[in-house]
Amino acid sequence: MDRPQHRSPIPQSADDRPLPERVTQDAVVVVPGIMGSTLEDAVTGRHLWGLGRASWYIKAWTLPGGLQELHLTQDELEGRTGRIRAGGLLTSTAWTPYLRGHEPYTALIQRVRKCVAHEAAILPFAYDWRLPVAANARILAEAARRHLSAWREHEAHDRARRHRVDERPGRLVFVAHSMGGLVTRAALDGGHDSDLAADTRGVITLGTPFSGAVEAAVILNTGRGTPVPLPRRKLRSLCATMPGLHDLLPRYRSVREDDDVRHLTPGDVAAIGGNAELASRSLAFHADQHRVELPDHRSVVGINQPTSQSLTIRDGRVEAFPDGVRQNTDGTFLRDRYDRLRYFTVQGDGTVYKESAEITTASTTLPVQHGSLAVEDTALDAVEEILSGDTHLGPPQGQFGCGLTAPDMAEAGSTWTLSLSGVDSLAGLTCRIQDVEDPSTARPLVPGWMDGGAGVRVTVATPGLHRVEARTRDGFRITQVVLVTDPALRQEEAT
Repeated sequence: MDRPQHRSPIPQSADDRPLPERVTQDAVVVVPGIMGSTLEDAVTGRHLWGLGRASWYIKAWTLPGGLQELHLTQDELEGRTGRIRAGGLLTSTAWTPYLRGHEPYTALIQRVRKCVAHEAAILPFAYDWRLPVAANARILAEAARRHLSAWREHEAHDRARRHRVDERPGRLVFVAHSMGGLVTRAALDGGHDSDLAADTRGVITLGTPFSGAVEAAVILNTGRGTPVPLPRRKLRSLCATMPGLHDLLPRYRSVREDDDVRHLTPGDVAAIGGNAELASRSLAFHADQHRVELPDHRSVVGINQPTSQSLTIRDGRVEAFPDGVRQNTDGTFLRDRYDRLRYFTVQGDGTVYKESAEITTASTTLPVQHGSLAVEDTALDAVEEILSGDTHLGPPQGQFGCGLTAPDMAEAGSTWTLSLSGVDSLAGLTCRIQDVEDPSTARPLVPGWMDGGAGVRVTVATPGLHRVEARTRDGFRITQVVLVTDPALRQEEAT
C-alpha cells in the first residue's frame, strides 16, 4: 500500500531536514518471519494472504476452499516459481493456528525510521515464505547489495556520515524476525555475495529458531488420529509440502525414545505427516549453515512463556513436552542419581524455546510472545539501541514479566481460560481483552487464583480477532491474538 504523500509548498533537500540525534549512516534491511509478508497472485494482483480484515481470516480458515491457492504446485516444488509474489510486510494483524497472532511490522519500521537519515535507508524485504529458506536467501542477498549501493549514492548518506564520529561509509544492518533470521544468515553465505558479510555492520534477530522449533512438527501432525478444528487441519494440509515450514523443524536432539533423546529424521517427518524429501533437503542445508557467522550478531529472545521443547512419536502421533535434556561438555546427557535423564524447563516465547533463539551471549531477553516480538516497546527499545550504535547490556538479571497461555481459537459465546504463570502476587497485575479492529471495545479482565496458578475465565460474544493482554507490576506487557469464530460455521461444516 502506498504511503500518503505529504507535500511542502517549498521543496526541501535532504540537507534541510534535521537528522535524528543518534542517527546511523547505515542501510537497514527489515526481514519478516514466516507468514509475515503479504502474498498476491502475480498475474492478477489479487491478495492471497495478509491484507484482510478479521472477517477475512475467519472465512479463510473455516471455509473448505479458503487458502487453497497458497498450496504449492508441483512446478513450485521443482523450483519453477513466480505464480505468487510477495507484496509487502504485514501492516495489520494476521492469525494462524498454533502460531497464533502475527502482529504487523508497522511499529518496527517506524522505530527504525527514528535511527536513519532518510526513508531511503530502509529496505522492507518481503518474500514468499512458502518457499525454501535457501531460495529466499539468494533473493535477499541480491536485494541487500542493490539497497546498499543505492543508499551510498543518496545525498542523505554523506550527511549522516558527517554526523558520526568515524565518518565511515554506510554498511548494512539486518533486523530479522523469526524465520527472517534464517533467511538473513543464509544470505550472508559467501556463496551468494562474497563481500556481503564484510559490508554488514550487524544482524539483529528477534525470536529466530536457529535450531528449529517443536511447534513445526506439531503443525505437520495436526489431526492425526484425533479430530481437530478445521483451521488446524487446513494449516497442516498447507504445510505438508511447504519447504519453508520444513526449514523450521527442530534440528537439535528433541525426540524422546526410551532412555534416550535423538534427532528428528526424514523418516520421522514422513511418519507424522510431512515430506521426507523436503526434510532431507532442509537438514542438509542447515548442516552447512553452522559455518556462516553473523557479523556482530545481537538477539532479542522471548522468555517465560510455556514453550514446547521436546516430543515423542508413537504410532505416527506427536506429543509435545515443555522441557528437554541438557548435555555435558563431553556430549553426554545430564542424569540424576539413579542414572535417569534429567529434563529442564527452559521456556521461551511460546513458539521458539530460549536456547534455540539465543546463539550468542549478546542477547536481550524479554517476557513477550513470538508474534509480538517485533511490536512490543521493550523489544523495539533494544532494536533502537543497537541500531544507534550504543552497547545494549539488556535488562537486569532475574525473573520479570509473566507467562501467558490462551487458546489459539475459540467460539463466540464459549468460556475459556487465560492462564498466567510465574505470578506470585496479584498486586499490580492487570488484564484486558479487545477486538483488534476496534480498540474502543477494550474491557478489563479481573485475574484471580485458580488451580495451577493465576488466571481468569473469558467469554467473548462476537467473532473476530481479539487480543488478550497481561501487564505486570514491573511494567512488562504480554499479548496474544485469539481467533473467535462463529458457532454457525461449525454447524455448517458438520452438515
